[in-house]
Amino acid sequence: MMIKKTLLLLAITSLALTGCKSSGQTNGQVTVSESPTSSAVAEPSTTPATPGAEPTTVPTKGSEGSTPLMKVITALRLADAQKGWIGGKGWIAHTDDGGGKWKVQYTGISEVRQLFALNDQDAWAAEKETGKLFSTQDGGAHWSTVGTVPNQAFLHFVSKQEAYSGNAQTKDGGVKWVKLPVPTGTQGDAYFHDGKNGWAVRQVEDTIEVLRTQDGGLNWKSVLSRKTVATLTGNVIRSAGADDAWIELIGESGMTQTSYSLFHTKDGGKSWQTVLVNSTAGGGPAPGFPTGDTSGPKNTGSKPGPLYVVNTDVAFMGGSCPACDKPNSVGWTKDGGKTWVNGTESFTGYGDLLLGMADANSGWLITNDNEQPSVMYTTGSGGVNWNKVHTFDAP
Repeated sequence: MMIKKTLLLLAITSLALTGCKSSGQTNGQVTVSESPTSSAVAEPSTTPATPGAEPTTVPTKGSEGSTPLMKVITALRLADAQKGWIGGKGWIAHTDDGGGKWKVQYTGISEVRQLFALNDQDAWAAEKETGKLFSTQDGGAHWSTVGTVPNQAFLHFVSKQEAYSGNAQTKDGGVKWVKLPVPTGTQGDAYFHDGKNGWAVRQVEDTIEVLRTQDGGLNWKSVLSRKTVATLTGNVIRSAGADDAWIELIGESGMTQTSYSLFHTKDGGKSWQTVLVNSTAGGGPAPGFPTGDTSGPKNTGSKPGPLYVVNTDVAFMGGSCPACDKPNSVGWTKDGGKTWVNGTESFTGYGDLLLGMADANSGWLITNDNEQPSVMYTTGSGGVNWNKVHTFDAP
């Protein structure tokens, strides 16, 4: 009898151990490795993380099966004029009718910081607190944990496998990332359009420089240099081609006002178009311009809003006026920055403005507020007219 009990106990133990081995967990982390640098570049230090394993499917419902309220919207991305995604604190939602109706596809804990879509099937989402990266390959029916984005820069995929976030590059869909070298003294985030072509900004004393690389960051060349009164406090870089760059320079702030300027090149920095010069009373001169210079087009608002580049000719930019009853506005250029048009409509909401365009005519705009519901508007006229299509849950 004792022998039978012993054999039974051994069998149960063996089954338990086998079950433990078969229920492996993926860690969702990512390896960040350093790429070779020359003596002319500076490389931020990082601590390599544990390599990511196979992606894990993320449930599309919360643990109790409840659908979260769609309150403050923190991220937006269109696949086309009708389909796209938005995100908030712990959720991602999708529309296929231009924003009239939304379906929550994923629920979690952290705030969604950024969304990017290659098309209406392939999209990615990055969490703010953790940097965790999720992806879908079926229009959002299933979301999977891929890895971790190593910084807070603008995330953009150029294929299902290749993506860039600042000077970080992945070639396996976001599991592993390498750092591409950037110039010494780089301020803000560098931007890589692809594996070879990148842009960076720095200020040396009273001069702001824009630098370009064509060999993946190994060598950088100054392509724009401007004397400045203002201290550079930030920048936004976008690109619609290997030789294309839109450079937004953010200056100083005061009295709810922030000064900024916007430059554009189509030929790799050989020639530049001054797109916007927004000097303000509170923030002082726009970066790259002397005191009292009023030359150049001016965007509406007293602070910069989101910049969205459609192609080498078309770009939209929001404006913010915290002291106004309707703080939000949108302007645009459709000739590469030679002329700027300020939209005549303004919108309520004292939170962050979100802007996304499917093409030169069709786009979405979402306003946020701490006390009022977020509201979505769409345009089919290139920003001339906006129609309210959805009011989200109250905060």
